[in-house]
Amino acid sequence: MALSIASGNTELPDMPKLTTTVPKEYVHRASLAEVFLTGCTAQEGLSFTLTGQWPRAHTLFNSADGRSHDPLQVAETFRQAGMFLAHAEMGIPLGHHFVMWNLNYTTHLENLDIGPHPTDFVLDVRCADITYSGRRVSQFHMEFAIHRDSALVAHGTSHFSAIAPRVYARLRASRPQRDDSAVPWHEPTSAPMAPASVGRHLAADVALTPTGDSSRWLLTPDLNHPIFFDHAGDHLPGMVLLEAARQAACALTAPLVMPPSSAATVFHRYAELDRPCWIEVTRLSAEHSELMTVEVVGRQDGEAVFTSTMTGPLQPL
Repeated sequence: MALSIASGNTELPDMPKLTTTVPKEYVHRASLAEVFLTGCTAQEGLSFTLTGQWPRAHTLFNSADGRSHDPLQVAETFRQAGMFLAHAEMGIPLGHHFVMWNLNYTTHLENLDIGPHPTDFVLDVRCADITYSGRRVSQFHMEFAIHRDSALVAHGTSHFSAIAPRVYARLRASRPQRDDSAVPWHEPTSAPMAPASVGRHLAADVALTPTGDSSRWLLTPDLNHPIFFDHAGDHLPGMVLLEAARQAACALTAPLVMPPSSAATVFHRYAELDRPCWIEVTRLSAEHSELMTVEVVGRQDGEAVFTSTMTGPLQPL
């Protein structure tokens, strides 16, 4: 039977408003599965309320026992919120590149438990210290707070700058792309760390290779990792550096793991693909018998690429 469509003034019933993600391009992700934001409402001034959802069984951003969301998922959510608001609310065109100069967060681990349903959350963001280049936003600061059923899950801050495509191309003209067929930037002489020794279950998620120094590693992530390297680029993403810092911390607390319930990270310069990046623990201190603070520095050619200070409880893998 053929389907016919009636003409005239027949009114169709209102369709229900369905939940979907924000455009993946606005959060600089290639995979829809990795987009955690679902909507945005502007508030007074430069404040916004975003909605989002974390899956129950993310392949990377789950705790070691699979019962809680990973604190680094908070960091990724803050990063996505910064990109989204820059494009959707500040008018920065797609194609512009962003530098995340710092990222600070504090989580309440008891509110990161995974329940019987995907975790819906509300993310409040306030923008401040906006700088313009001509008529276009060039730098901005953001303050974040995530709530889940009115309970505070996390809060934090970050500072970004935006770079126009032509300027970025001029600055980065000589840099190789991740998907080039060039020789990798690292030639490790030993096998990567065992997954359990860096708080991971899967070898594919391991980002460090030992050097013979128990507090220094070579950064060797899988360049085809579907989440660490979701899209093409000419440098190591900031989230890869945060993961490296967490794995370095866990390497020193093994066989226990240290979920980074809070972290303060400064990104000094791009982490280049064609140069070895060394990950070093420069400070390890016990806040008390069950809480550790670890300072991690990434270096290339003797220069600091990033510095991250992470604090968290010690837990079994």
